[in-house]
Amino acid sequence: MSSITSKPFGTTEDGKPIRLYTFTNAAGMSADISDLGGVIVALRTPDRDGAFADITLGYETAEPYLRKGPYFGALIGRFANRLEGASFELNGTEYALAKNDGDNTLHGGREGFDKKVWDAEIVEAPNGAGQALRLTYVSPDGEEGYPGTLRATVAYSLTDDNELVLDYEAVTDRDTIVNLTNHAYFNLAGHAAGDIGGHVLTIDANKFTPVNAACVPTGEIREVDGTPFDFRKPTLIGPGLAKTDDEQIRNGGGYDHNFVLNVGGAKPEKFAEVYEPTTGRVMEAFTTKPGVQFYSGNFLDGSEIGKGGAAYGKRFGLCLETQYFPNSMKHKNFPSPILRPGETYKHTTSYKFSAR
Repeated sequence: MSSITSKPFGTTEDGKPIRLYTFTNAAGMSADISDLGGVIVALRTPDRDGAFADITLGYETAEPYLRKGPYFGALIGRFANRLEGASFELNGTEYALAKNDGDNTLHGGREGFDKKVWDAEIVEAPNGAGQALRLTYVSPDGEEGYPGTLRATVAYSLTDDNELVLDYEAVTDRDTIVNLTNHAYFNLAGHAAGDIGGHVLTIDANKFTPVNAACVPTGEIREVDGTPFDFRKPTLIGPGLAKTDDEQIRNGGGYDHNFVLNVGGAKPEKFAEVYEPTTGRVMEAFTTKPGVQFYSGNFLDGSEIGKGGAAYGKRFGLCLETQYFPNSMKHKNFPSPILRPGETYKHTTSYKFSAR
């Protein structure tokens, strides 16, 4: 079963200590996770020859995570992804949010959950996998414009089957909206290995939600059949990225779209698989959430200097961010992200690693 150790990882600008927690399982896989934003700093998994490599993009110290950046490995909240016009209506009241993505709000606002130091506790894993890291953050009423005091908890655990499990829960004292996810960037060849176009991706989704030029879903739910968004069978990522004659690829600058998953929601179900042919590494992904944002690292430009001095260039990592659909308060045909007092927001997402 996995065990957890911790060490200092830096401080915030006001001197609050930040810690790094290292998980190790019986198979030799390890993960580094910080109480700053719940960031997955590193994941070390074996290739087909048993050689371990770190397969997530990130930084060596806490300081860069405190800056505005590409959200490497971070927990996202109170509302993941985009809300059109940086506002939403709930119970007849209009709530104004920060415009931090053009005219829209993105990933919780100017200072989302990724910039908070969460209360950390090492507990017994809910899945019997040994120890888990339980992170808790209480978001006060009105923070970033959102109504209600929200108590969010995310438990990370690592099984001996090389599965990293994230159990999300949240409760509120007032009607609000909530959409939590993790923004890990994966490159199964190694975090500094370059473009992810050679990865083979499968997503169990018959439909996706098209976006406008600001990358905000329009409300349409479109079939993937006959489009570059058809990943129902194992598909190389690169050729789809090259289809710049496709309006949706142009609007997203690549893939930056929500897929409508074929999952029931009652228990975690496999929704995606990623395979990297040169190393043989495989990542299977499971969730109870109705959607996933497949993002192909389009906005990385080499300016972010990560672990080992790696300059993360365009499309050096891919994200599979499980979620309620973006812009879901504007479109009633999307699953509702509304959470009311007495209810519990409860979801599980996991990533399982192997090689072939």
